[in-house]
Amino acid sequence: QVTFTGAVPTIWLSVMEALEKEPTRWKLSPELRIAIAGSAAPESLIRKYDGRGIRMLHFWGLTETSPAATNCRNDREMDQLPKDEHYAARGRQGIAAPFVDLRVRDDNDHEVPWDGTGRGEVQLRGPWVASSYYKSPDAGGKWTGDGWFRTGDVVNIDQHGSIKIVDRTKDMIKSGGEWISSVDLENALVAHPAVREAAVVGVPHPKWAERPLAAVVLRPDATATPDELRNFLGVTFAKWQLPDAFVFVDELPHTSTGKLLKSALRETYKDWKW
Repeated sequence: QVTFTGAVPTIWLSVMEALEKEPTRWKLSPELRIAIAGSAAPESLIRKYDGRGIRMLHFWGLTETSPAATNCRNDREMDQLPKDEHYAARGRQGIAAPFVDLRVRDDNDHEVPWDGTGRGEVQLRGPWVASSYYKSPDAGGKWTGDGWFRTGDVVNIDQHGSIKIVDRTKDMIKSGGEWISSVDLENALVAHPAVREAAVVGVPHPKWAERPLAAVVLRPDATATPDELRNFLGVTFAKWQLPDAFVFVDELPHTSTGKLLKSALRETYKDWKW
């Protein structure tokens, strides 16, 4: 009879698998509200839990923000949106928490327009946002000259001030001078009925500098081919954004808190032969 809990999306993917596999054995209270943090929850996962009357709420922050900086609260305006727009809004990480200031800056340190399309690093300041690291005054440029904390997360921001995590700065894939979001590709892949989990990383390419490679874990007894997954993604993404390679693995590397460990994947596939 738990009514409120929280974990990273990887945990809730596993919980949903258990619910689907043995629906009469495992039951969750319809009063349950789930706080999602650590990484962005796929829209498909939010829809599945909604189908069971269980509401997922996005929170976002870092250790340096103690830890919550934004939340995607559900309001009447959101509920009145058409279904697809409603879930797109629910998939965002939300607006700044009270007393937290938020801004989004591009590579040239210009403010990114609040139009939901431009991308930039989200920066924060506030009474519980760290202003330095203990015994590390310079902190490798983690704070701007005017005191904003540089999160390293790349986002877009809409007209309501709601942010959507696009990627980490270190995980963005730059191919032929164009940026590709690994997070968007991953969240789209897990919407495929055969895919349990997916991670996308940029690997060196002789012509394009980097190209996306997708590491995919299939559901038990499910099958899928690279062409099938590429065609599935092609409905939403431009051809140049699609992964050039797919590898099927038994499991993906994770941190102790359940986040995808992309640095390990980049190391594994750094010498990929195109």
